[in-house]
Amino acid sequence: MTEPLRHDARALNPPNDVLHRFQLERAGVRGAFVRLERGWQDLRSNGDYPPALGELLGQAVAASALFTSTIKFDGRLSVQLQGQGPLRLLFAECTHDGSVRGIARWSGAPPVAPIRLDPEARLAITIENRVTDTRYQGLVPVEGGDLAHAFENYFERSEQLPSRIVLAEAHGRCGGLLLQQVAREGGKGAADDDGWNRAGHLLATLTPRELLELAPEVLLLRLFHDEDVRLQSAQPLAFACTCSRERVEAMLRSLGRGEADATLAEQGSIEVHCEFCNRRYVFDDNDVNDVFGATDPSPPGATRH
Repeated sequence: MTEPLRHDARALNPPNDVLHRFQLERAGVRGAFVRLERGWQDLRSNGDYPPALGELLGQAVAASALFTSTIKFDGRLSVQLQGQGPLRLLFAECTHDGSVRGIARWSGAPPVAPIRLDPEARLAITIENRVTDTRYQGLVPVEGGDLAHAFENYFERSEQLPSRIVLAEAHGRCGGLLLQQVAREGGKGAADDDGWNRAGHLLATLTPRELLELAPEVLLLRLFHDEDVRLQSAQPLAFACTCSRERVEAMLRSLGRGEADATLAEQGSIEVHCEFCNRRYVFDDNDVNDVFGATDPSPPGATRH
């Protein structure tokens, strides 16, 4: 449902784990707003992240949720940054129904100062569609020194879609705001020749505090009050991990009985740790027999250790 924005009493106590799509009708711009509080705190509690690394991960998580607003699909969208510098991995994922998760990996002493991205790193956005069983990935070099500019560059290069992005993380919340230019029918430019520039200048006045604290209705009216803002219904967001014992069992089958038996002989059990939610799955000899249907690859008369 889309409706013109008005001040609402609900804006005084808004939910803080939501994705809102919106349109700036006069400017010919579409957008999305994301904020996470409980979901972000649940996610971050699974890793001992120093503030500078947590800030970057929070921004990536907000971005992954923002980007699901631009497509219709049944599956998951992930953003991933890999490099050879101290920041080895930044990964965040959001599903079509609003489940988010993410991890970050750092090499060496924990960072203290804000992290500037390595220009040699590579940034990927991957979309996996469960219904069509298809996978799309776009890959671009990192440019601009921060995530927001790196993602803007991605959309410009991979999608030929002018985009403006603001990301923030602080005080137990993360959030983001995305604007994208909407072409006229027939592809002859934006509906308002100056609308895109106008929206970009207005977005540049947004502060991290406003992004993380103001209700979306108040925020969008404050920024774009002359642009005929139309806000769609909120989609809830929450931290959730997709790991399960069944998935781990499938992974063990893919490795093979020989590999499983070798691990059992060396360690006495097989333990798999999910880095996203810290859940541990333990398999003993009987569990492995169940996984492989109690089949024993040893020849007749041999003793399995």
